[in-house]
Amino acid sequence: MTLPWLFLDFDSTFVTVESLEVLAGIALADAPDRDERLAAVRDITARAMAGRMPFGEALARRLELIAPRREHLAPLVAVLRERVSPSFRRHAAFLKHEAGRIYVLSSGFHEYIDPVVAGFGIAPEHVLANRFVDAPGGGLEVDAANPLARDGGKVAAVRALALDGAAVIVGDGASDRQPAAAGLCARFYAYVETIRRPEVVEGADRIAPDFDAVLADLGLAAERPDRALLLEGIHPAARARLEDAGCEVELLPKSPEPAALAEMLADVTVLGIRSKTRITAGLLEHAPRLLAVGAFCIGTNQIDIDACTRRGIGLFNAPFSNTRSVAELAIAEIVLLLRNLPDKVRAMHAGRWRKSAAASHEVRGKTLGIIGYGKIGMQLSVLAEALGMNVRYFDLADRLALGNAVRCASLEELLGDADVVSLHVDGRPENRNLVDAGAIARMKHGAILLNLSRGHVIDLAALDAALANGHLGGAGLDVYPEEPASGDAPFACPLGARPNVIMTPHIGGSTEEAQLDIARYVSGRLAAYLGTGASAGSVNLPELLPDGPAPGRRLAHLHDNVPGMLAAIDRVLAESGLNITAQHLGTNAAVGYVLTDVDGDIDDALLERVAAIPHTLRSRRPGRRA
Repeated sequence: MTLPWLFLDFDSTFVTVESLEVLAGIALADAPDRDERLAAVRDITARAMAGRMPFGEALARRLELIAPRREHLAPLVAVLRERVSPSFRRHAAFLKHEAGRIYVLSSGFHEYIDPVVAGFGIAPEHVLANRFVDAPGGGLEVDAANPLARDGGKVAAVRALALDGAAVIVGDGASDRQPAAAGLCARFYAYVETIRRPEVVEGADRIAPDFDAVLADLGLAAERPDRALLLEGIHPAARARLEDAGCEVELLPKSPEPAALAEMLADVTVLGIRSKTRITAGLLEHAPRLLAVGAFCIGTNQIDIDACTRRGIGLFNAPFSNTRSVAELAIAEIVLLLRNLPDKVRAMHAGRWRKSAAASHEVRGKTLGIIGYGKIGMQLSVLAEALGMNVRYFDLADRLALGNAVRCASLEELLGDADVVSLHVDGRPENRNLVDAGAIARMKHGAILLNLSRGHVIDLAALDAALANGHLGGAGLDVYPEEPASGDAPFACPLGARPNVIMTPHIGGSTEEAQLDIARYVSGRLAAYLGTGASAGSVNLPELLPDGPAPGRRLAHLHDNVPGMLAAIDRVLAESGLNITAQHLGTNAAVGYVLTDVDGDIDDALLERVAAIPHTLRSRRPGRRA
């Protein structure tokens, strides 16, 4: 069905507030009679919206009370962007797709409406509103020549467009129903998601509790919004990015128990986790709509990757975003332990003055041995060398040395050379107890051992013994074989009483900068995957990064990597009379992923035919809701 011309009110409809009331709060922040003037503004707004005061008079009186200035507009826009009505935010993708047939019709002002609705694809020429002009003394006043500054302005604005075809109007005020009463709109929806005005509802053709109800009444509500569930206190920037992509987002500080999570996943399209949540094949059976999982961390060993792939679920992580944070923590612990500061700090807090150079050493000239020369190991290598350390590293992969770092031929060579050994390996099973009693015995007398990688790679009993007998001079631990599920659970470690041990609660990557970077990166990958099918940065899918077409004109198809799949897909499209305008294919050992753009809409019947092709794992229309 073609969308009729759609006129949307702004205040208390597109946004959940009255903009002039928010502007009053900003402009009158330091006014001695602030409360009285705010109350007067609210009273005038209520009377005007209910039709009990001529609009032109109401606008003039409110501006006189507010006395706005241009510097007040930027903070107003910032507030309004955060106060877009939930159901409009849910349908952001729809608004962007249909923006050419949508007008914002408001007696508010372009200066703050334009930047808010631009995020939903609505251009300034599709905003019918007042404009501010500069007044004597540096203030702002309304452009009196604009019809929307006067009574009946919305009728005049709609009539001036001379649109061809049916139109409907959605709003919460008495002036919003006037174009319908004048015969210019076929239907007036009284919008009550934010406020219900009895005088307005009484004269409405339809009552709309939200924008979903408007679309349903127009026969355009077949698509459900994508739902994103973000667990474990993921940075709010991820929520904002996914909401901008049209998702409903629920953000939880912890991960629910598996049974509760299984129930929550029934209608979830995107799942965001960190390291505590385990994604198993059994859990995924409860998530029929799940299209993508975002691991807002580096590791993915908590996720059944093969199960995700077999269900056509894209998996994305953040392999780079917190590398600097982990490397900086390692540097901090190296300095603290070489200077024997943990023991001295404890003594000071206990009231003992231990001023001595004994067992305190400079970082400069010491040898750092890095086990695992990946992204974090390389960052640490650069920072350590800048402090004057000699860097040695060992890695099973053939990795190019940075700066003056030297590759060791064996783990044994590294352990014997290093004054400080820092572990940065992954969680594969063969790394369990990589540093055991034998490895520790090969280390220099008085050496320091750090583990900021995985809890199971060090034999803690062997480490405790080496610290007790003085073979090792200190240790820094950020990860442990058994870690609490939450901050409320108790934690115990046999090394906790050692004065030369630094223990931190798995916070290597937990800086505000790292969490913000991770949130932006992973949510950006998820939004692109939902909207265009782009799989760049995916852990389990071939990487494709095409431009995005209009929603509904791209087919994304994930399948077993067997011969003939591309031909089978193209055959179905050809039989449906669709011409292929672009096609992108990528494969890995297990699966193939193809994005096909066509010159017409891909309807549900065609999608079902494509999904029926043997060896299909998942087919969908990026940008369209399930």
